[in-house]
Amino acid sequence: MTLIKSISGIRGTIGGATSDNLTPLDTVKFAAAYGTWLKAENTNQKIKIVIGRDARLSGSMVSGLISNTLLGLGIDVIDLELSTTPTVELAVVREGVHGGIIVTASHNPKQWNALKLLNHKGEFLNAEEGSKIIALAEKEAYDFAEVDDLGSYSVNTNAIEAHIDEVLALEHVAVEAIKAKDFKVVVDAVNSTGGIAIPALLERLGVTCIPLYCEPTGHFPHNPEPLAEHLTAISKRVVEEQADLGFVVDPDVDRLAIVNEDGTMFGEEYTLVACADYILGKTPGTTVSNLSSTRVLNDVSVGYDQPYFASAVGEVNVVTKMKEVEAVIGGEGNGGIIYPESHYGRDALVGIALFLSHLAETGKSCKELRNSYPAFFIAKEKLELPAATDIDALLMQIQKVYANEEVNTIDGTKIIFKNKEWVHMRKSNTEPIVRIYAESASPKQAEELAQLMIKTITDLI
Repeated sequence: MTLIKSISGIRGTIGGATSDNLTPLDTVKFAAAYGTWLKAENTNQKIKIVIGRDARLSGSMVSGLISNTLLGLGIDVIDLELSTTPTVELAVVREGVHGGIIVTASHNPKQWNALKLLNHKGEFLNAEEGSKIIALAEKEAYDFAEVDDLGSYSVNTNAIEAHIDEVLALEHVAVEAIKAKDFKVVVDAVNSTGGIAIPALLERLGVTCIPLYCEPTGHFPHNPEPLAEHLTAISKRVVEEQADLGFVVDPDVDRLAIVNEDGTMFGEEYTLVACADYILGKTPGTTVSNLSSTRVLNDVSVGYDQPYFASAVGEVNVVTKMKEVEAVIGGEGNGGIIYPESHYGRDALVGIALFLSHLAETGKSCKELRNSYPAFFIAKEKLELPAATDIDALLMQIQKVYANEEVNTIDGTKIIFKNKEWVHMRKSNTEPIVRIYAESASPKQAEELAQLMIKTITDLI
């Protein structure tokens, strides 16, 4: 059982002992810290936030604890109830409130839940803000409201519909072109809130939707992380239904995976590549992804004679870099599309609308579109090290070993080889572990490169 505090919120498993799990007491403590921080940042104002949750089994309980804690601080709460992460992010701005909380553990299994914290822009908190909230929680420095000053509670069940309206209003979402194609699509929403949002979006786009695991019961039918090994059911269903493609989202609907018409994976890394290809054809400009994402986004950007930049890993870091370089699109290789014309957050609804627009306008099948991009493959490994290992010093030694190659040190160590292969090594913040991502022209070569780095590290130790 685990409780993890980070700048983006608090995440843990339900049940068990306090301070070791996400118990009701831990939930209240962290919600109170967030509310207290909001009040300190907005003195002499009546604070209001929005809250929404995915469909996991503990969601209603955790959401209720958060809402009532905030009411006790004198904060008004607008409850979106069953919702998605990007829906809550957009609602913060639409409602003009001071912040938001998303009750979701994203792709984690059902025993997990979390509080994801937003600022007044509907964006995740930065490191400084998150650190202040953690400090408040540790001190338990709260000042609750007297009875006449308690917050108000209201419910808004129209946020997903409003989100869909905003997606369809985006300039480069080709609604009529999509409708004309009469697409047939299978949707795996892992029995969470994507089962509400994605079929509703597809209906508005004139797409025939075949739902698979679209009942928001919170009983995940498979591991909810949208990786190929978990998606055998939708792969089979796409072929059986002779569908044009399949869409898979995680429980809070900020990641998008795509299945080709023959049941093979389009590849999570290529979700962003395809959407960026489409947008660069409409709006030339800079692109951004993190250091552990495929180099193909760089290749596509170069093809449009546009610059590409890499950020440190983490959505906050991607967004910061996107703002710095005024990127037209960006995201992460886990299927997270960030399109600033909509908002600065990963959004599977935006990803679906842009991807279908791209398919409709190119006239290609899903598999043909995938085959139009360079083929690269990423291997992901991790190496456990002795507890006393100085991982930073170890990474510096590796930089010396590969001094003749291009080396990037903004987040761990990334080595980019002259043949376009790369390997990225990052230390875990919570364990004596180095995470190793390697990309090459075949799965075998990528794995061999990862193993080479493991041997290099082991030899240095």
